[in-house]
Amino acid sequence: MTSQTGELTDDQRATASGYRLGTAPPPPPPGWRASERTLRLLTVAAVATVAALLTGHAWLFALAAGPAVLLAVATPGRTRPTRIDAEAQVTTRRCFEGEQVTARISVRHDGAAGLLDPAPLLGPGIVLTAERSSLDTVTLELTATRWGRWSIGHVDLDLYDTGHLTRRTVRVELGEIEVFPVPGNARLTPIPVRLPERLGEHTTRQHGEGVEVNGVRPHVWGERQRRIHWPSTTRRGSIQLNQFSAERAVDTVLLLDALGDFRDPATGVSTLDESLRAAAGLTRAYLRTHDRIGLVSVGGTTRWLRAGTGEAHFYRIVQSVLDVRKDLGYGTPELNRLPPPALPPGALVYAFTPLADQRMLDVLGDLADRGNPLVVVEIPTGDPRVDEDDEAGRFALRLWRADRDAMRFALRNRGVPVVAHTPGEALDLALAPLLRGRIQGRQR
Repeated sequence: MTSQTGELTDDQRATASGYRLGTAPPPPPPGWRASERTLRLLTVAAVATVAALLTGHAWLFALAAGPAVLLAVATPGRTRPTRIDAEAQVTTRRCFEGEQVTARISVRHDGAAGLLDPAPLLGPGIVLTAERSSLDTVTLELTATRWGRWSIGHVDLDLYDTGHLTRRTVRVELGEIEVFPVPGNARLTPIPVRLPERLGEHTTRQHGEGVEVNGVRPHVWGERQRRIHWPSTTRRGSIQLNQFSAERAVDTVLLLDALGDFRDPATGVSTLDESLRAAAGLTRAYLRTHDRIGLVSVGGTTRWLRAGTGEAHFYRIVQSVLDVRKDLGYGTPELNRLPPPALPPGALVYAFTPLADQRMLDVLGDLADRGNPLVVVEIPTGDPRVDEDDEAGRFALRLWRADRDAMRFALRNRGVPVVAHTPGEALDLALAPLLRGRIQGRQR
């Protein structure tokens, strides 16, 4: 059953994709067996023989003799393969959503064979777009539709003899593939009040070596004269120097709520999909300004990746959460706080969550108590569908909305800003109000 908030069960997700979780497909029959052509010829011969015996018409035996002669003449002999080997090659094991992947299967055997007929069974998140086959090669064009770590599936190859009377099935496993989400549009990088003592591109209120002038001060013997501020020097009658703001980097941690995956009943948008896409866009925005960024995912198993920088760190962050969606399987842990090593001291935390699980609210409350600057990015789930004539349903909808308002109020009452991200829009629209000031954490 689909929950009132639009959450899909694992079984529904798997059934919709044509792939059943926890049930391995039965192995193909061993050895050679009769093909469809053989069964058709035998059916014609048997029906003609029975008809001849029942009606007494001798000419029906001649009709039965034709298929029997064909079977006798075309019966495969020693030229039929006795050993068959199949090998699969996938062009890439990592790609982004919407990209194509080519799987090429080569078949080798020690005899004469005819037609090669593939029957692919693909896992969730993978769609077959094109198929080409020859006597010894099968090429499949696949498209990755959703981010995650997916089992591509397998292909059952039916190898026929030269007369197409017998066939043998060989199964080829295609392995796994990692599909990265397409990052959302994000360029704004709000910063907290306190920054670590590490060089970066964000100006602070402290004086230091930077490029932004924040005042003037008297000259001290030995300082460089190129910093002289001549208008102030002329006005005050003593040498005055430009004073610059120190530039520091930000330690940022993305907190991903993977306790559940909800779908908007109106649009079908997945909260988990939008959470990771928005988080990936924000990751690239902070990495462009040479800040350090880490990730914590809560769901199934709590995973975290220490803050780092560089383009390669973006792929490490995404890879660390791909196991959240492994063939549409999920787990739900019991927790209400994060381990201390997951968060650097004073790190700015962005929590991407649909605010639909009390356990996540407990985690956010613990973070606020620790003193970390915290921003909650709400991924809307959409209102549940309620019939206009259902009075009890309308009352339940009002309670559901009131419960969500209470969650937002509880967070804002702790001084935690809550911004709503609209799927399909740039994350900058939600983060823009945070640029009016710097994000403060709780004073400890």
